[in-house]
Amino acid sequence: MLGQINSQWKIKLPKQKNLKFHQINESGIIITGNGITAVKIADDILPFLDNISILEMFPNVMVDAGAIKFVCKGANVMRPGITKFSSFEKGQIVCVVEESQHKFLAVGKAEMSSEQMKETDKGMAVKNIHYISDDYWEAKKELKY
Repeated sequence: MLGQINSQWKIKLPKQKNLKFHQINESGIIITGNGITAVKIADDILPFLDNISILEMFPNVMVDAGAIKFVCKGANVMRPGITKFSSFEKGQIVCVVEESQHKFLAVGKAEMSSEQMKETDKGMAVKNIHYISDDYWEAKKELKY
């Protein structure tokens, strides 16, 4: 599992001895370990939204205030709502951050590269997979480590 995380995340994680797996639903598992919390949804393993030190290692897109409530309800991130972004490739895991407080709202997969985003002002930019207040966010509050 750690190899799968390392290959999808493209960042080096500390060695893990005791990863714990918490089945949330048919397709979702929360993974907890030493300094790491992740969520596996189908084939995607994403950093959990409360794991700030890990989230900060990922590329991100910053959204304006108008996009916040939609993103927090699971909407995909559309190009017009993005005010800034770092460098990333299509298919890479990307964090969604709101512009005023710089809080992490969601984690998803880039539907276009940052290069493509520079050249367009429309279309879906990030597929929203894990967001604040989703089932995994709520389920983690109940977990016992």
